[in-house]
Amino acid sequence: MSTSDQDQSVDTPIPAPDAGTAAEAEVEAEAEVEAEGRRLTPRQARRLRIALSSVGMVAMAVVLGLRIASRSSVLVVGVYGLALILCGIVIELSRNGRTRLGSWLLAVGLLAAIGSDWLLIP
Repeated sequence: MSTSDQDQSVDTPIPAPDAGTAAEAEVEAEAEVEAEGRRLTPRQARRLRIALSSVGMVAMAVVLGLRIASRSSVLVVGVYGLALILCGIVIELSRNGRTRLGSWLLAVGLLAAIGSDWLLIP
């Protein structure tokens, strides 16, 4: 504590914030949000990417199960296993703040998995 802090009495009231200032700050914050449009915050983008990767992972697991039930092949396991691993990698990238890289990787990887299923697996 400095000497100026010690000179003040303990019973000195703390001034209340000006009501006009708080209202003006709230209006400015709302204007900033509207000015930005509907852009996601980084945290929302990470959560969205994690959710999309999780849905992709569940979808690939379901398709893997259906494909193995109809045709047991190492190629089926390889393609959909790699897609599952890719979804897990994208989740980790999103948790670490690499959402753009994760978006591209998820889109390209899932398209490659679906394309290879269509082209390679009879």
